[in-house]
Parts: sequence; structure tokens; C-alpha cells
Amino acid sequence: MTPKSPLEDPETAAFAWARYRRLMRFMFLLTVGVVAIAVALLYTREGDISVHFYIAVALGIGFSMLLTSALMGLVFLSNGTGHDASVDDRFEEERKRDL
Repeated sequence: MTPKSPLEDPETAAFAWARYRRLMRFMFLLTVGVVAIAVALLYTREGDISVHFYIAVALGIGFSMLLTSALMGLVFLSNGTGHDASVDDRFEEERKRDL
């Protein structure tokens, strides 16, 4: 039988998701800052480049940073609440027998 996940408790889940949203807000603000700095540096050093290049750079940096922070935030959420520990390893007995 699989043990209950701590995320099944509404109070624990509300706290964990609030922490995740706070992390994502911070990462969004950091991403906006990094994109602004990158576009400003490109503009001052390169000058006459197509506006499409700036859009591509902003979207590429922004999407990469936000996707990475969202996935890492979910890893932190899962590990920090003990959700990972509640997973049942069905092959653990087989591995012990093979050793």
C-alpha cells in the first residue's frame, strides 16, 4: 500500500503551493531584469540589429529561465513537502534479492 502524500493535507498543500508561487514571482522578476540587461547590452554593443533579433533574444532567455525555474520549483516543492518519500518502490525487494 502506498503511504499518503503530505500534499494530500490541505494545510500542507496550501503552504507548499504558496511557497512555489512566491518562488515563481521572484524568478519572473529576476527574468525580466536579466532580459532587460541582455537587450540593453546587445543594443549598446551591436547597435543596428533588426527588432526581430531583440524579440528572439528576449523570448529565448525569458522562456528558458522561466521553464527552468518552474521545473526546479516543482522539484523543490515535491522534495520539501516529503512527497518524494511517500512513493512506493515496487522493485526494491527484487534489487535486494539480486544483490
